Amino acid sequence: MMATTTPEHDRRIAEMTFASVYPHYVAKVEKKGRTVDELHEVITWLTGFDGKAIQKQIDDGVSFKEFFKRAKLNPKSKLITGVICGYRIEEIETPLTRKVRYLDKVIDELAKGKKMEKILRE
Repeated sequence: MMATTTPEHDRRIAEMTFASVYPHYVAKVEKKGRTVDELHEVITWLTGFDGKAIQKQIDDGVSFKEFFKRAKLNPKSKLITGVICGYRIEEIETPLTRKVRYLDKVIDELAKGKKMEKILRE
């Protein structure tokens, strides 16, 4: 059974800018004793963006739609499962919404103190 996100929900996520959410990612992981370097490591693993490229996405003010269009998604991202924001990731039908939730999930795992090898699905 696929989880249905509403078209409105999907549109809001697609239009949201990476730059608007990034400070929340930083605050979330730092509050739990993790570092910006570790945050960048998980973002790089998922998207292929290195630190400089992450900064460019922020500077360019790209939407999540554009962010994931530019990204080279890690083939292992399909191993990211579980529930985030009330949705079971592997059941989200809209590909872009699923990718954004992949990002939320790995950052969540980092903040929860999971070992890096586990987060990076090694």
